[in-house]
Amino acid sequence: MLSYDWVALIITLLGTMFLIGELLVNMRGLFGLIGFGFITVYFSSYLSTDMFIVMMLVYFLGIVLMVIDGKIVNDGTLAVIGAATTIIAVGLSAPNWVAGLYSVIGVILGGAASLLFLKVFKRRKMWTKVTLVDQLSSEMGYNSMKESYQSLVDLQGEAATDMRPVGTIKVNGEEYSAISNGQWITKGDHVKVISVDGTRILVKKVMKE
Repeated sequence: MLSYDWVALIITLLGTMFLIGELLVNMRGLFGLIGFGFITVYFSSYLSTDMFIVMMLVYFLGIVLMVIDGKIVNDGTLAVIGAATTIIAVGLSAPNWVAGLYSVIGVILGGAASLLFLKVFKRRKMWTKVTLVDQLSSEMGYNSMKESYQSLVDLQGEAATDMRPVGTIKVNGEEYSAISNGQWITKGDHVKVISVDGTRILVKKVMKE
């Protein structure tokens, strides 16, 4: 079926795109079935029965490693190994270096193209355990940095404890952990919030007005 070398690019692109897409979005197995079909066509067109089984296993091993990295490890190491494994599987299965190059490009483009599904379809819940995809807001029961800590910038309060340089400040009756800008600040001194970086509140000592 793959009489033209460039067709390998299309087959591996679509196969990889739908297989990884099935992992990213909830399509009830439809994308997985389509992707499996394309990859089966690719390997069966070039390989004998024995090698077909071997390379299919190697290819899907790469996919499994990417899933494990995304769901459990989440440091990128297994994902890189998995991507390399799938690339090696399709590259070595090609009958010549031109078709092999096309197939490798197809896998890379397919992996990138699968990310487009996230903009259209519902993301799988397994990935929400790894990455916080919802914006934390008061409506959802959270106090985000923008809604609380960021509002402290330029406000004045007092040191609730000695700051050497970390301590506690009190602003508008609320206590916050803060750090001074290199100064040692004594309990009761007046301070001003000069910046907020995440939950890190930086203050400086000011004269009482």
